[in-house]
Amino acid sequence: MRLLATYKVKESLRGLNHALTKEGTEMKLLTKEIQKKFESKPIGSTEGLGDDAEIVVKFFTPWSNWTWYATEFDGEDLFFGLVDGFEKELGYFSLTELESVSGPFGLKIERDLHFENKKLADVR
Repeated sequence: MRLLATYKVKESLRGLNHALTKEGTEMKLLTKEIQKKFESKPIGSTEGLGDDAEIVVKFFTPWSNWTWYATEFDGEDLFFGLVDGFEKELGYFSLTELESVSGPFGLKIERDLHFENKKLADVR
């Protein structure tokens, strides 16, 4: 019975992950629209703003509590922002690394489709 229940949960999560993606492909973490927003926010551009820095995009793990709030982007691979994992801290994180993470049942890091721009003060 336990094996059957595990299989059903696994299949349900696989179906959920498929429903969240288009045609079975992984969610695109960085769209052209988001890249355009980052054009005015290169690395170092929010220095000195502190908690008044605007968050452009939010990434999260659907299987745990890790969240990345990006405030700056180098235009290629490197973000700067708030990472909320074991602790909340400002730092750099990579698009390549976010895309490479796999969780249980093949779940991937996702972009919050309903996130509206906020300031760092709103999420600290």
